[in-house]
Amino acid sequence: MDNTPVRDHFGRLLKDLRISVIDKCNFRCTYCMPKEIFGHDYPFLPESELLSFEEIVRLARQFAALGVTKIRITGGEPLLRKDLHELIEELYQIDGIKDIALTTNAVLLPKQAKKLKAAGLQRVNISLDGIEDEVFKQINGRGVGVQPVLKGIEAAIAAGLKVKLNMVVKKGMNESQILPMARYFKDKDVILRYIEFMDVGNHNGWDMKNVISKQEIINKIHTEMPVEAVEPNYEGEVASRFRYLDGIGEVGVISSVTDSFCSSCTRIRLSADGKLYTCLFASGGYDIKSKLREGCDDRQLRYDLARLWGRRKDRYSDERAESGKSNRKKIEMSYIGG
Repeated sequence: MDNTPVRDHFGRLLKDLRISVIDKCNFRCTYCMPKEIFGHDYPFLPESELLSFEEIVRLARQFAALGVTKIRITGGEPLLRKDLHELIEELYQIDGIKDIALTTNAVLLPKQAKKLKAAGLQRVNISLDGIEDEVFKQINGRGVGVQPVLKGIEAAIAAGLKVKLNMVVKKGMNESQILPMARYFKDKDVILRYIEFMDVGNHNGWDMKNVISKQEIINKIHTEMPVEAVEPNYEGEVASRFRYLDGIGEVGVISSVTDSFCSSCTRIRLSADGKLYTCLFASGGYDIKSKLREGCDDRQLRYDLARLWGRRKDRYSDERAESGKSNRKKIEMSYIGG
């Protein structure tokens, strides 16, 4: 089988691989791992059920041969996975991989940022859902204030990593933080991106009435700090970009609820327990871990990956927009990352 890129049922290329390396997290954010369900005694995966670094790298090589150029490491909280920089270093050596990023809550970055950068990590996406302590403590479910995250941001910048901040916006939770976040980070060396509240997983109580739309977010910012829309940096970029008219900084909005981007989605996701998902909102995955551990050779492995993508017909956000409903059982965010 040659190394030509593969397309799915709708002609979408396979470009991005998102790898969840662990299902555990040190936060219990209400929209992802609410503490009422994911408490102290929740049965997270034993280490033997997680893919080894060797297995992850082997899969990444086959995906690179099929056209993947970008890898994002996710969790849970990926920095809880021991010696993560060693995995980054191996992924960085794979021919065809041009970009390696990490999604994190940043609390552990002060100790790890330099090692990760030296290993080949280029970017971090840091989750921060409010700049005021009391709001943020309520959201993360662990009473953690903003300072540990801000220190993580500083450590990432000092290490030479590019930084984007992701703020999930939910009505009744943190809409009060839209403007304070914009004000605080406007002249900082980061890009702030707001994310519409999505129906990922089965326990976050999603309802359309709790969604604050991209247009509402931008209108709120524009009234105080005027912005204008700008072109995406690359084809398939998920965030709509807006720059401040005074020339200092920009913000983005990821609007998979009110303005879905299924038609340009190029992402496949590898869960912490070794399953492949062709959509963030998928109900079931393809058990690639069993294939690896049963001794499947690289040629067969690549064939299976290409066939999985070739049969892909996912367009969940489009379907949700058409029906106005979210009634599918989905994989938990802690297994699949973002």
